Amino acid sequence: MTALPNTQTKTPLRTGFLPSFIRWLVFGVVLLWSLAALILVAARWIDPPTTAVHSQRRLQAWIHHTPYRERYKFIPLSQISPDLQHAVIAAEDARFYQHHGFDWHEIQIAAEDDLEGDRTRGASTITQQLVKNLFFGTGRSILRKGAEATLVPVAEFVLGKQRILEIYLNVVEWGPGIYGAESACRYYDETTAGIIGREQAARLAAILPAPLKRRPERMNNYSAIILKRMGQMGW
Repeated sequence: MTALPNTQTKTPLRTGFLPSFIRWLVFGVVLLWSLAALILVAARWIDPPTTAVHSQRRLQAWIHHTPYRERYKFIPLSQISPDLQHAVIAAEDARFYQHHGFDWHEIQIAAEDDLEGDRTRGASTITQQLVKNLFFGTGRSILRKGAEATLVPVAEFVLGKQRILEIYLNVVEWGPGIYGAESACRYYDETTAGIIGREQAARLAAILPAPLKRRPERMNNYSAIILKRMGQMGW
């Protein structure tokens, strides 16, 4: 007896692949976000041993076979000169103590500058920059901005302003392989972060937007602007 051909349509093996992939993708994103949030909670008491920017620079040096020496020493905020603290705030985030992670006034100004094609400054707060430094490195993308935006409120809530400023001043990139206020003061001015002078502090703050390209001794104009801002802010 001749067997009839099986005309039953077989269900494609990949029918359930897309929903399963999406579920796992969402699960992975939530897991990574939760891990980052837990790291922020831990950072309330534990000083970060490294950051995404530190790791990025080490990897870049390894890929390009260039010498790399990392200078990184974490010190308490009380050992960082108030002049340096104030200079960095005046330069990077003048409304640091007024906002809750996002400076909507600066964001509006930056958006208007974009529309006019005359963008001259960014709108990232110190809190946003800290989150970027800790978790995302220096790359730019819409996805990174979105992830950063969800972690900024967490940082503000669990760390508070003083701890945010303390961590930022200790981990921020201040030159090739130079991270944190203490390392920057010793490298550029052969002094400590606790006793650095007002003008020296302004020069150091002036290089933060582009630490791999700028040098403190060349920041006469911008450091003067920072000193003026400090005076206007009562510092």
